Amino acid sequence: MNRAGTAYRTERWSGYVLLTAGAIVVVIPFLSVFLASMQPSGEPVVGMEWPQRWSLDNYRQAWTVAGFSSLMRSSALIAVGVVPASLVLAGLAGYALGTMRLPGGDGVAALFVAGLTIPVELIVVPLYFDLRGIGLTDSYLGVILVEIALFLPFSVFWMRTHFRTTPLELVEAARIDGASSWTILFRVLLPLARPALTTLGVLVFMWSWNQFLLVLVLIQDATKRTAPAGLGFFVGQNNTDVPMLAAGTILVMLPITIVYVLFQRSFVAGLLQGAFKG
Repeated sequence: MNRAGTAYRTERWSGYVLLTAGAIVVVIPFLSVFLASMQPSGEPVVGMEWPQRWSLDNYRQAWTVAGFSSLMRSSALIAVGVVPASLVLAGLAGYALGTMRLPGGDGVAALFVAGLTIPVELIVVPLYFDLRGIGLTDSYLGVILVEIALFLPFSVFWMRTHFRTTPLELVEAARIDGASSWTILFRVLLPLARPALTTLGVLVFMWSWNQFLLVLVLIQDATKRTAPAGLGFFVGQNNTDVPMLAAGTILVMLPITIVYVLFQRSFVAGLLQGAFKG
């Protein structure tokens, strides 16, 4: 018993040490960028220096010079269009492919899995010419449609995996009671899928917000650029002012951080749920 207790404590403390080391590795780069953003504008930054005077002047200058109000609005509009549509389509497709015996269902699922292997760099140029042919370049709708298609393979795979691991007894009991497929989805399965949907929503929001190359190619209008694309141009114009560039980087990262903090519990629950089911 003592040996078992000692082994358990050793394993637990080893886990704490590994988690602490991982947290330090992740936090230090963010902390260095934040500290750099608090240095006086135009000052050279060497390593992680503690600011002598804390000031938000770099954030004000970055917000004004780069026009982050317009950039944030464009990113938010695209994300608001992409995230709900991705969740709805992935939920419906995952439900059908995960719980129903459809003719060719496994082949369709394999196509979605194959879609995970296609890099955006390979298709961005053909996409530009296709969208230009139908008048959807320099438009939010074009980017929204492309991002939905780009994120759908993983989204469907994620939701299909979730629904396939749902106990079949729940579905069979609902069908015996006379519930239709829509009733089973909305009354039985979706309440159980809330953590999985929340995790997927946070991931899709993060991918949409961070999308750089796709937006850079499809949107040439400077007034419609998103935050990451605008930050890229901002870096090119102010590459010597490290504190102001650091402030711009923090501004772009802030919405993702807020979304993660708000949905942290459900996000982690969805990841753990998938890990245990896997």
